Amino acid sequence: MSHLLEVKNLDVKFDTDEGRITAVENISLSVDQGEVLGIVGESGSGKSVTAKSIMQLNPGNTSYNEDAQIILDNENVLKFTSKQDLKKIRGGKVSMIFQEPMASFAPAIKIGAQMVEQLLIHKNINKDEAKSISINMLKRVGIADAEKRFNQYAFELSGGMRQRAMIAMALSTMPKLLLADEPTTALDVTIQAQVINLIKDIIKEYQMGVIFITHDLGVIAQVADQVAVMYLGSVVEKGPVNEILKNPKHPYTKGLLQALPDINNLDAPLSPIPGNIPSPLDRPTGCVFRTRCPHHNPEGKDGKIEMKLIEVEPGHWVDQCGIQCGQNGR
Repeated sequence: MSHLLEVKNLDVKFDTDEGRITAVENISLSVDQGEVLGIVGESGSGKSVTAKSIMQLNPGNTSYNEDAQIILDNENVLKFTSKQDLKKIRGGKVSMIFQEPMASFAPAIKIGAQMVEQLLIHKNINKDEAKSISINMLKRVGIADAEKRFNQYAFELSGGMRQRAMIAMALSTMPKLLLADEPTTALDVTIQAQVINLIKDIIKEYQMGVIFITHDLGVIAQVADQVAVMYLGSVVEKGPVNEILKNPKHPYTKGLLQALPDINNLDAPLSPIPGNIPSPLDRPTGCVFRTRCPHHNPEGKDGKIEMKLIEVEPGHWVDQCGIQCGQNGR
């Protein structure tokens, strides 16, 4: 059985005035229908670049490796060049919920007009049908007075309501794949819980595949079936969410979990991962985590080891350096 989405051997590079930088290196991921893949990692780990690659939304200075593949519905979207082909994935087969909806909605155009426009582009329907679908979807995501909100601008809505409107807009075309790029980060805890429950209900109802991007492992535990942990453009560990959270193998994954507050001991100090994520312009050779790894041996092979994932348990993959740290009892 083929996957709804399969990313194979993807490298993403950007040509800048300071040189060519590697934003994503040799990652492979898959998502099935009705499945949620969580992608977690610090800012700068390549999560959003990966998502934008699927929709071909990265800027014009982007280059991909020749053997990379992003297979959606048995087609490699990296081979799409015409506007007609790209229209099939941008809002058609794939929709995206962005982190900050205020930056995604056009401020001078009413919410409803924007929703209707995208439906007219992607669906063979008239304007009245598009309006009806839009209002019904606004109601579906829990927006009261949907007819009134339909005729308002984004700045007239609260943060939580704007995020719900963004979700309604993303879902109104009934995509096969939903990309949720940190959709709850800017929301307060109560609204965050409501949005998470809403997304879970919609996934169950429509059986769409979802990539849920976040830096919050607590959110991942609530929504994801599978999880991929990214660091500096590489996937360092991936597998079933319960396995990753309960039995992490890579020191970076362990560091992320140890940095979470302990609700059973609120006086316990937090344990952040030391150091900062390096600049992509100064990307470490070999193990990309070695500059912050507590087990790094300057005289060892960390700088030469290949970033290759190995299956340590059924469905649980870890890069070679992470496995060696575990085997050495570290």
